[in-house]
Amino acid sequence: MSFAVEVESPPLREDAAGALRVGDSRVLLEMVVRAFQDGATPETIVQRYSTLSLSDVYAVIAYYLRHRSAVEEYLSHRERKAEELRRRIEERQGDLSDIRSRLLAHRQA
Repeated sequence: MSFAVEVESPPLREDAAGALRVGDSRVLLEMVVRAFQDGATPETIVQRYSTLSLSDVYAVIAYYLRHRSAVEEYLSHRERKAEELRRRIEERQGDLSDIRSRLLAHRQA
């Protein structure tokens, strides 16, 4: 009996914005990894994100476990970019801290 061993790439694809998506879904790699880090099983992750396949989630988690430092570096990069974007949005919007009080005052008037 012979068994063919094939090397497979993880089911990840890069979208136009440079984010890694899992399989054919729009679910981000960081969503799957963070759920796993929080103790979710692959089955639970698929229940949370119904567009994922169980085999893709297992493959992504296996990839993460084998390449933890590279994935963590990618996740850190994504978090820095998200923080940058949040700061730019807040700078454009200006100070919104008094909106609630103005809305409440308007409602009471």
